[in-house]
Amino acid sequence: MWDERYSADEYAYGVKPNRFLEENFSYIPKGKVLSLAEGEGRNAVFLAKQGYAVTAVDASLVGLNKARKLAEENGVVIECIHADLADFELGENQWDGVVSIFCPLPSALRKSLYHRVIAGLKRNGVFLLEAYTPNQLKHGTGGGSSADTMQTKETLSLELAGLKFQHLIELEREVIEGIYHTGLGAVVQVIATK
Repeated sequence: MWDERYSADEYAYGVKPNRFLEENFSYIPKGKVLSLAEGEGRNAVFLAKQGYAVTAVDASLVGLNKARKLAEENGVVIECIHADLADFELGENQWDGVVSIFCPLPSALRKSLYHRVIAGLKRNGVFLLEAYTPNQLKHGTGGGSSADTMQTKETLSLELAGLKFQHLIELEREVIEGIYHTGLGAVVQVIATK
């Protein structure tokens, strides 16, 4: 599905960074950042332009090829890793920051991934996330049709136990990111520190 979605010439979710990331990236200590399910590179390129050493991981080779192209066009370098998040190893104490922007994973896989995220963060490392909540289903402006891939303050509090939350909120906001996220969205946002 993702290779197909990213195969068009235009960028499915645009080339501008996610607004929540753009407004809050400075919470992430300067250093190495991992962007989960990065897709076509918009958030990774933005972070690289801010001086971070960025690794983008995604299951779509088509998306990552576009991410490399976008990085080149913007005069930055990002490392791209083609991998499935189901078995991607983040290592231990490797990352100053991990970013997850609209990464719709089934809950069982998500719990396993978040366990690896917590282990992979360095001390004082930051996890920054924006995801759709199940309330998004009534808007139909992006995020798919499965409540199981969506998140809430409650699920994140449980799944990210061990991190200290600086910001954990559910809200509705306009999400205008390419043709697949466009309109009022029900989202949850996290900034959490190890």
